[in-house]
Amino acid sequence: MPINYKDYYQVLGVPKNAAEKDIKSAYRRLARKWHPDANPTNPKQAEEKFKEISEAYEVLGDADKRKKYDVLGSDWQRAAQQAEQQRRYRNQQQQEDFNASNFGGFGAGGPSGFSDFFDAFFSGVGNAGGRRTTRQPFQQRGQDLETTLDLSLHESYEGGKKSVSLQIEDLCPQCKGTGTVGKGICPKCHGTGRVLETKRFDVTIPKGVREGQRIRLAGQGATGIGGGPKGDLYLVVHFKDDQTYTRKEDDLYIDMPVSIYDLVLGGEVRVPTMSGDVTMTVPAGTQSNKLLRLTGKGMPHSKGSGSGDQYVRLIGTVPQNLSEKELKLYRELATLRNGKA
Repeated sequence: MPINYKDYYQVLGVPKNAAEKDIKSAYRRLARKWHPDANPTNPKQAEEKFKEISEAYEVLGDADKRKKYDVLGSDWQRAAQQAEQQRRYRNQQQQEDFNASNFGGFGAGGPSGFSDFFDAFFSGVGNAGGRRTTRQPFQQRGQDLETTLDLSLHESYEGGKKSVSLQIEDLCPQCKGTGTVGKGICPKCHGTGRVLETKRFDVTIPKGVREGQRIRLAGQGATGIGGGPKGDLYLVVHFKDDQTYTRKEDDLYIDMPVSIYDLVLGGEVRVPTMSGDVTMTVPAGTQSNKLLRLTGKGMPHSKGSGSGDQYVRLIGTVPQNLSEKELKLYRELATLRNGKA
């Protein structure tokens, strides 16, 4: 039986230049529409349609497979003829090597459970080039996953170990990501091939880690297919709002209320830093909103040694509820200042 061409773009109803997110959106919409559970009056038709949609997304949702599909072009028939010859030869010579319970036989669906067209070019169980291959289980490295890691500024300053629980989307352990079990829809993932699982990780937080920086957990990504290795998990750092500090790269900024007397006469004030309170000298005659620097009191440099600085903005505060004597003294000061004394 000759291999029939599959127009996967038409199956998903998207143009050939569709963006990855549009392909994913189309697949999810159609998968919900044609899920057998959503079509109890005609489950057989729905299951076939669902399988066709899943096959299309298996190709168009994978950058490498989509590229291969796009470059087939008008030459697909010649390549398909070679693949068909190879498939027939393989059936005759190696059929005893296949376990029907694992691969589903060679009926209308090929070893992958999808169409012969899919198996010829994308499943890894065939060879479109016509060269004889030995039967090897199709293996594929799991996808890299990415999720957000919320940290406080103090956790970045201190660094070290942190135990976190994260919801990770992974291949369904029951159907191994195929979406089907035997000839039916997988009951665990409902045909999507993926499930959300809560996993706990011990993460090493680098000192001075910055917003948006990615922490790699090797081998903690999605499970591979066919015994392939796991992908990696990337944690994208996001900082919770801090009530005291504002961070700019490795420098910290803080607003410090000080009395007008300290600004005029000078004095010493206690300033909080990430490593504890320190005493800072305020020079006499300092203006309100003046920035003073505490060298080396900022965030640790994530690369190399040393730390940034902490900048303290002095905010002058005007005394409230003055007594008559205080008001009189302020009037005398104002008179002296204006040269009227």
